[in-house]
Order: sequence, then C-alpha cells, then structure tokens
Amino acid sequence: MPEQRIGVDESGRGDFFGPLVVAAVYVAPEHYAQLDGVKDSKKLKDAACLKLDEVIRSVCPFAVVPIGPAKYNELYDRIGHLNTILAWGQAKAIDNLLEKVECSQLLSEQFADSEGLERHLMEKGRKVQLESRTKAESDLAIEAASIVARAEYIRRSRDLGEKVGVNLPKGANWNAADAGAVLVKKFGKTVLKEVAKTHFRTLQEVLKKARNVPGAETTEKPSAII
Repeated sequence: MPEQRIGVDESGRGDFFGPLVVAAVYVAPEHYAQLDGVKDSKKLKDAACLKLDEVIRSVCPFAVVPIGPAKYNELYDRIGHLNTILAWGQAKAIDNLLEKVECSQLLSEQFADSEGLERHLMEKGRKVQLESRTKAESDLAIEAASIVARAEYIRRSRDLGEKVGVNLPKGANWNAADAGAVLVKKFGKTVLKEVAKTHFRTLQEVLKKARNVPGAETTEKPSAII
C-alpha cells in the first residue's frame, strides 16, 4: 500500500434502526504514531470506539456523510439497491475529503458496486486510483474510517432513541423487532420511516409484534417527536 491514502468505510448498513453513515479518512506516515490502538471498529466496544473517534478526528483529515433513515428510505424507494446508495455515499465522502487534502490513492472494502463508486468519482472529475479489495479492514486507513463511521452512527442512533423515548438496539434481530413494535404502538407505523430502514425484513416482524404489544392505542404523532 502507498504511504498515504484515503480509506472509506460505512456503518449501519446491517442495522434496522438508525442511519447509514459513510466516512472517509486520510492517513499519512505522520499520523501513524498517534493512531496507536486504532483497529477495525467491529472489534471495539462503543465506549472505546467513541474515544478513538475523537483521536482520529483530531489527527487526520476526514469527511462524514450521514444518511438518516428518512433520506435513506427515500433513496431506497427510488434506487432500490443498498449497494448503489453505498457507492453514492462513499463517492460523496471521498469527494468532500479531497476538497481538504490532495491524495490520489483510495482504498475501500470490496462490495457489489465498486464500479459505481469509480464512476461517481470520474463524473466528479477526480483523477484517483481506487483499490477495492476483500479484507481491506486490516489497513489503518480503513480501520480509522470504520471507527469514525461507527461513532457517528452510535451518536445519531442514540439521539433518535432519545427523541422517541425508546432505546433503538443495533442489528436487525428480535431486539430490534420488539423495539419497533413498541414504537408502532406508541406513534403508529409511519414513525418507522423516520427511525428505521423500512425495506428490511424486520419490518414485517415489527408489524406482527405490534398487534400483540400491550398498552394504549396510538396517542402521539411521530411529527411531534422527530
């Protein structure tokens, strides 16, 4: 790998609740010593991730593109494919970062629409070399980007949870379905477009569970909360 490069990664793509967040981080040799402890965000607990995020943001140039649930659902309804949205988000984060630094070397994890990412960058007039490969998460620039993306996801998901008064768990399992059912019972199912990725199969489980959640019928409108 070149000594200086931009790594790009995302967080939230497998989570029913919360945004999809893409981050791009520029890493050069002068940053290495200060990035001790940086590793793939999947290996870190939330507190450690948030702490390292502060370090990375203070040391390295970066750009973050958060796509909130409402915008995400709008894009998905129009585009119909997660990887296409991801390619757009990665290109936007990289382009924003290239406004701050000069760098021709880019690295991303391999995904289904890496060609789409290259096409977006070419359309923006960026003359760069993109390497998209498997197991790229072992590279320091990708590790840094994964931490910045995940920390932003954590903060924004917590904010959404506070606004609706329900803890929004990570993932798309039964915990998410239970939380979604509580939200539907409290606000009605339209609230899900504001807090969740509604093309997930989890949505059907949420609606099924909502019919069996004890409590009063909907008394609040989501617009009063979100």
